[in-house]
Amino acid sequence: MTVEKSLKVEPGVYVPDLGIEYPDNPRQRLVRVEVENSSEGKYRFDETYPYIDRSFKYKWNRFIGFFFMWGPCVFVNWMKYGLRVKGRKNLRKYRKELHDGAVVVCNHVYQMDALCVYQAARVFKRLWIPMYAKHFNGSNSWKLIHMGGIPVPETIAGMRKFDEAFDYFRSKKDWILVFPEEVRWDWYKPIRPFRRGAFTMAVKYEIPVLPMAISYRPRTGWRKFIGGKTPLTTITIGEPILPVSGVKGPAKKAEISRLREESHAQMVRLAGITDNPWPATPVDD
Repeated sequence: MTVEKSLKVEPGVYVPDLGIEYPDNPRQRLVRVEVENSSEGKYRFDETYPYIDRSFKYKWNRFIGFFFMWGPCVFVNWMKYGLRVKGRKNLRKYRKELHDGAVVVCNHVYQMDALCVYQAARVFKRLWIPMYAKHFNGSNSWKLIHMGGIPVPETIAGMRKFDEAFDYFRSKKDWILVFPEEVRWDWYKPIRPFRRGAFTMAVKYEIPVLPMAISYRPRTGWRKFIGGKTPLTTITIGEPILPVSGVKGPAKKAEISRLREESHAQMVRLAGITDNPWPATPVDD
């Protein structure tokens, strides 16, 4: 891929090479979606989907999910991927700004990257994640639903219910995690263009954007014997970017663009990149 060739990083920054052929289209999906049960799947992503589920069954399953999945997954992230968290001082330094929640943005680069954010931010059950809807009809649907995943609807009526759900979550001062690159490219180093959704939410709810970036390290010591050729991971927490409150009309659009540009630039720095081949804004935005 020609785009990757223009990547430049700081001295000592590790760029993994797993022989993966990345496409020229930053929106092309590389993770296959397998729908279970039928050709159409179990769920419909319209106004009938329970974007807010206050039932005892859901709350119980969410508790059980965190209880039984959290510990083992944290262990795997440490043992297999050697996860390190850097920049927690920013959570303490900006405690006041982050008190009422934030929109966390992170690069989407491996299967357990959402868990990296959970471990870094330590917000546990207070974090909700908009996700590609078709994954909810796959084999991991139970886990996605009960870890806080909310499918992005496929209809206008569904989008109204989706918006109502996030209005409710924000009324409880919960956090939101968005992967603005939209699709997952495993072990990709550059930071790809961002969709505007995360930054639109930040402006709407007048809460900070908190950039985080996952970077890589070569396997060392006993971890050379597990995990295959995949690299070890580090997630770095950046500094929150506060939106201007009360903006409307053209000023609102400009503010969304500012948050996107500044978040992208900060994540490039957090990843140790000096020359990133992708702009913040996609050409089709």
